Amino acid sequence: MASNPGRVKVAIVGSGPAGLSAAAHAAELGLSHMLIEKTDHLSDTIYKYQKGKHVMATPSNLVLRSDLDFDAGKREAILGTWDEQVAAHKVNVKYNAEVKAIRGTGDPIPGSVQQIVTRARDGTKSVKEVQRHAPPYAIELSNGETVIADNVVLAIGTQGNPNLMRCPGADLPHVQYQLDDPAEYVDEHIVIVGTGDAGIENARGLAEDPAQRNTVSILNRGNEFPTAKAANVSALMADHEAGKLTVRTGSETKSIEPGWITLTTRDGELRIPCDRIIARIGSAPPRAFVEECGIEFSSEDRSAYPRLSPVFESTAPGIFVIGALAGYPLIKHCMNQGYDVVEFINGNTSLKPADEPIIAEKFRNLPGNRSTDEWLEFLRTRVSILNGMNGLQMREFMLDSEARFYRAGEVIFERDAPGSSLFGIASGSVAVEVNPADPSITVPIEAGSIFGEVGLISGRRRGATVRAAEDTIVVEISRLAALKLQSQVPAAKRAIERISIERQLLQMFGSGLTREDVAPLVDAAEVQEKPAGTVVVTEGADDKDIYIIRRGSMVVEKDIGGKPVFLSYLPAGSYFGEMAVIDGSARTATVKAAIKSEVVKFPGELFNALLDAKPAVRQRALADMEGRRRINAFVEERKATFGSAADMYSQTAQFLIDNGIGEATDALLIDETLCVGCDNCEKACADSHEGLSRLNREAGKTFAHLHVPTSCRHCEHPHCMADCPPNAIKRGPDGEVFIDNTCIGCGNCQRNCPYGVIRMDAKPPEKPGLLTWLLFGKGPGPGEASYSWRKKKAEAQGLSTAKQAVKCDMCSGIDGGPACVRACPTGAAIRVAPEKFLTVTGEGGLD
Repeated sequence: MASNPGRVKVAIVGSGPAGLSAAAHAAELGLSHMLIEKTDHLSDTIYKYQKGKHVMATPSNLVLRSDLDFDAGKREAILGTWDEQVAAHKVNVKYNAEVKAIRGTGDPIPGSVQQIVTRARDGTKSVKEVQRHAPPYAIELSNGETVIADNVVLAIGTQGNPNLMRCPGADLPHVQYQLDDPAEYVDEHIVIVGTGDAGIENARGLAEDPAQRNTVSILNRGNEFPTAKAANVSALMADHEAGKLTVRTGSETKSIEPGWITLTTRDGELRIPCDRIIARIGSAPPRAFVEECGIEFSSEDRSAYPRLSPVFESTAPGIFVIGALAGYPLIKHCMNQGYDVVEFINGNTSLKPADEPIIAEKFRNLPGNRSTDEWLEFLRTRVSILNGMNGLQMREFMLDSEARFYRAGEVIFERDAPGSSLFGIASGSVAVEVNPADPSITVPIEAGSIFGEVGLISGRRRGATVRAAEDTIVVEISRLAALKLQSQVPAAKRAIERISIERQLLQMFGSGLTREDVAPLVDAAEVQEKPAGTVVVTEGADDKDIYIIRRGSMVVEKDIGGKPVFLSYLPAGSYFGEMAVIDGSARTATVKAAIKSEVVKFPGELFNALLDAKPAVRQRALADMEGRRRINAFVEERKATFGSAADMYSQTAQFLIDNGIGEATDALLIDETLCVGCDNCEKACADSHEGLSRLNREAGKTFAHLHVPTSCRHCEHPHCMADCPPNAIKRGPDGEVFIDNTCIGCGNCQRNCPYGVIRMDAKPPEKPGLLTWLLFGKGPGPGEASYSWRKKKAEAQGLSTAKQAVKCDMCSGIDGGPACVRACPTGAAIRVAPEKFLTVTGEGGLD
């Protein structure tokens, strides 16, 4: 292309989608420009996509502003189109030109202009003083040339600075961070780490051709995919169902060794063969280079983004930042920004972003006469967890969130209501009703803070009713948006974590404690993940820490004659370890994770200091201890007489936890000493659900006299909700997990449920009415048509291909509660919460 033109109106650094779009529009407007690219080809990020990759054009409701075309399609086709159109627009491209530095040549900028930047060069650290100057800018290239530009657009992305794995063996040669051509790998065990779009696409590409004989697994720390596109997630789960690859949810890398990888999973450790690891765990901005340009970041976090104005201008006047470096990774967004930034540079400051109509609708019902930008800044600056985002990130964030206004006294949510969204208070305040018997007893939460974090973290129902104490504006953040926020803004994750820990302490001990009282404990808190089966506290040990369960559950056991005797079950929100801390004794029992859990560890000496300062808290803790001491004393007294009964008791408890009771909120158990096999429970279930039974009494596992049939556990964190494209799976007012009539029969919920309690069944036709039966003899006659008749009819009519997901909904909306329990003539069928199941097993009779 053209040689160095001397001084240009705008220099664009980086030819990804954002940079290409900016350069194309500069050419269209006739502005002197230069597109600087360090490689010998355009759009290196997409060029490095795996061969044949299908590139998506999302969000679908966002219009594209660009002089270049872009639509969903194969990587090669998109790159070919751009090459042709860049040439047609006569874009001035300088290839093989790596930028070493960007320096202002104008007058020094007054104020906070001196920045000391520490950089590592050749293994040594040097300190360099950087002074920001005004435009024009001298762009120094690695070949010795210099480009002078009145304005600079940085569109360099973050792909050159990937996040690295941090575990034993992460430096082994078979760990890589890029996949160029999936066809290069044949007959390998390959593990993909990371379930963003890049990780999902790599996994699918490697598993696409069965002739390659690759065994592909992809690891997801949780059960959700907050940073991936819905279409990618659906395609991934379809491949999983088809057996092309394995999606391992609730799993992460513990260690790597040649030929193997060890994972921590919800059920414990798992070692699997592994010839290659491809880690797609995100990337961070090239901070040192950007800061040397005189650009400030929003925070000190490694993954923080530059501070930008609404027109993409950084803290260095005349240097603009767009694309992934600005926190907007989607291609369509990037191309729109490229177009918009050149419009701004050309003087069109009245141009509104392409997503303006979508976001403006979010603020339509709020009081006050503010523009969209003013509302975004209002929320960003007023809600503490949003402070770490720049204006561009706020726009993307609001696409998945809602701004709401509540009048004084209005209920925002009620105690025991389902819900996992998080709320940030931008103005006003809310009152939390802490005593269900007396709504007048409230705790205030002020502007800037958050509430609803318990549902977000633990998955449990709302712990209290929350009302607007005055006219209040909040931003409601969906669970997926909150998870994405925490992954992209570390400061937000820390703030949510701190607030949730503080509130757990205040709610757990009550007694008039204040935030100042628990501040030392909160400062010293350490959040720890505990895989299933991990021992947290060991009987006889002399450690002196106290723990709160944030997520998951624990079991408490005592050693009797060399065998563990089950003492109790501790759900999320419980605390343990206080006995040894208060009385200085050794641990009296072992506490271990029933399922993959998360605990908060506090130093015992700080807890004791709190008890010394607050006698009322000590009395509360002593009262809790008394119940545990009674159990321990009872066990000690009956050592000689426990024998096989104690052993059976522990085995029964472990069996129930292994079969999902540990993460249940409501589970169906059948006492087989009482069950007569009448199947009334199944019939009642079918009668209550249009002939579609949600229960299979005979299926499921049994231990001793206890049977766990295939009926939904209504888990704290429902696995079935992890990927439901139409969002048909919801929680009802009593905590029941149900599937509504928007189900499309995709089967994702069935694949994600580890307990086999969801099945895909043909949608039966409506039962013919009485008149139709009388006049035409159609249908089974008076009474409810049996499920078998309706299913057979559906198959005869060719309707069996239309599927729907079927599972227990706890007979939601039916008077009297679950029909299966009401119909049992002997009382064999019972539904219980996990903390109560031992009292109804018949094995609890150790006294």
